[in-house]
Amino acid sequence: MQGDENAVLIEQWKIKRLIKKLDEAKGNGTSMISLIIPPKKAITDITKLLNEEQGTAVNIKSNVNRKSVLTAITSARERLKLYNRTPPNGLILYTGTVLGDDGRTEKKMVIDFEPFKPINKSLYLCDNKFHVQDLKELLENEDVFGFIVVDGAGALYGTLQGNNREVQHKFTVELPKKHGRGGQSSVRFARLRLEKRHNYLKKVAEVATQVFITNDRPNINGLILAGSADFKNDLYQSDLFDQRLKPKVLKVVDVSYGGENGFNQAVELSQECLHNVKFVQEKKILSKFFEEISTDSGLVVFGVYDTMKVLETGAIETLLLYESTEIMRVVFKNKEDESTNVLFLNPDQLNDPKYYKDANTKADLEVVESVQLSEWIAENYVNFGASLQFITDKSSEGFQFVKGFGGIGGFLRYKVDVDKMDADDQQEDDEDDFI
Repeated sequence: MQGDENAVLIEQWKIKRLIKKLDEAKGNGTSMISLIIPPKKAITDITKLLNEEQGTAVNIKSNVNRKSVLTAITSARERLKLYNRTPPNGLILYTGTVLGDDGRTEKKMVIDFEPFKPINKSLYLCDNKFHVQDLKELLENEDVFGFIVVDGAGALYGTLQGNNREVQHKFTVELPKKHGRGGQSSVRFARLRLEKRHNYLKKVAEVATQVFITNDRPNINGLILAGSADFKNDLYQSDLFDQRLKPKVLKVVDVSYGGENGFNQAVELSQECLHNVKFVQEKKILSKFFEEISTDSGLVVFGVYDTMKVLETGAIETLLLYESTEIMRVVFKNKEDESTNVLFLNPDQLNDPKYYKDANTKADLEVVESVQLSEWIAENYVNFGASLQFITDKSSEGFQFVKGFGGIGGFLRYKVDVDKMDADDQQEDDEDDFI
């Protein structure tokens, strides 16, 4: 389960990077095609559409626009020939001629992939930019949040995942009102009222367990209790309420309505709370990271060189990485002895001549591979038996992690003496020099 969640987070991160790249791309005229094919749509139907668009494009008066549109359509048709059928999750294709960084040179760009989850949208646009709004839906929060809306008229159980709201169960109830007459009957009515209220609360709690517990575990990431009376508070404080659900309660909110209207109102009132769930999770893991550092437990590592060195030993259990890091992983080759060396450089260091000379022999070094460290880690972290946790700089802890610890670190399975590793490496280098 954890592995599946981790894979989704990695895919979401890749989509986020892709959206940034596509957003920055600009075309010269209507030379850029955005194409989304839903899972059940046939490739042949899209090819037919492109053929029709090509027939229309030949009538464009402007030579520049006509040529750019026809080139983009041809590129899209050629790429679709690689697919016999639409992939199970659909197909996303961006193709066209885009302007280079200097705003004058042109280059072809073709990006096609199957999304990591079904995308049930259909899109064809030829424009001077790529359209990525539908891609952003793939970044929607995958967490599932439960809602219990309870008042004197009944209870509703709903879930929210992304923008999808679903009512899982609901029932109504008729509770006796307060008895206004005096005498002995008032005591009896009060007792009956309390008894029915207790039975109602018991049913609300029992149904909550049935709806939100699967295989003895909560099937939601958080729970919101809502209502217009005291029932929601009584439920939360009651021993009848499942103790496995109580820690999942994120907020208790007052709503003006019951039923589905109350559900919708509860969602609106809880937006900030739901948005902050991952924020809170990030703060929690970084607080633990800083605690390990302050106690000098030896069970964490930080800094790009130390972290990458320890990662290769398989000692890192959870790797922490700033999601927007600009560090590059560059592999240099010595032109004289063919040896290679890996450096981790910031973008401004890539133009520094000193990195292209061997510090000892002054031999020329050439770049044989240059890739963003985050991309390299996303593709390779599983090979070292680690899990990967992306970190933002939106919290104070995240900001401290980025500025004070280089935006990269990890929790260790066991203590590792990094200084000894460095000393061993230095000794090997000295022995190589002697030989």
